[in-house]
Amino acid sequence: MNPVVVAIALAVVLGLVALFFVARVLGRRRARRAATRPSVAVVPTRHAIVLAHGLLGFDEIGVLGRRHDYFRGVRKHLHDGGVTLYRPRVPPLASVAVRAEHLAAFLRELPEKRVNIVAHSMGGLDARYALARLGVANRVASLTTIGTPHRGTPLADLGDNLLAAVVTKVLGAAGLDIGAFAECQTEEMRRFNEEIGDQKGVFYGSVVASVSSTRRGLNPVLRGTHAYLLRHSGENDGLVPKNSQAWGHVLCELDADHWAQIGW
Repeated sequence: MNPVVVAIALAVVLGLVALFFVARVLGRRRARRAATRPSVAVVPTRHAIVLAHGLLGFDEIGVLGRRHDYFRGVRKHLHDGGVTLYRPRVPPLASVAVRAEHLAAFLRELPEKRVNIVAHSMGGLDARYALARLGVANRVASLTTIGTPHRGTPLADLGDNLLAAVVTKVLGAAGLDIGAFAECQTEEMRRFNEEIGDQKGVFYGSVVASVSSTRRGLNPVLRGTHAYLLRHSGENDGLVPKNSQAWGHVLCELDADHWAQIGW
């Protein structure tokens, strides 16, 4: 491989690691504030819960000798409350169709007759595709999406410019499946919604989130993208416009950026 391409790819990877550590520091601050708040009781659910991660996500990851959940703190909180929980892992940068195949295979192997899926970001698109196309709707009682780009995001539309095209090519040269990026374009999601319908017998709900640009809790890494989306599509969580996140019944609205939604 061209040494220049390798160097650029390495820079991209190091940038992602830096994002992780920034989120980790801010997460610690939020955790200290949260420790002073009243605890929220967990009501056991009729069906087990499946937590579906988003783009660049994971079920659990080890960093510097410590294990971190994608849905930070959620597993322990629900488990302590008597809820049965499952965490699938799908290819972090693959297309929706590929990710959905992995999710569907995971659901088929579960001992549960039916489950509730709670999905963050692109995980919501994976779940919708799996329900509509891969024959697992009878295994799912509900799908709740959090910060999912159901109608795309203008950030993905930037894929048509030269800089984004170069970055995409570098990631591909590094051996990463990058089908997911283009699929979050607004026009692509319009076609997706025409073809992927909701399934009878499944409850569809969503959690919608946005954050003010002046709020101290907005992750510094998201300030640029938040400002861009604010100019082009209004309120947003730093990555996804608020008006793109609603699907089915809107369960609640959060004051949280895209990472704070899952505890980071």
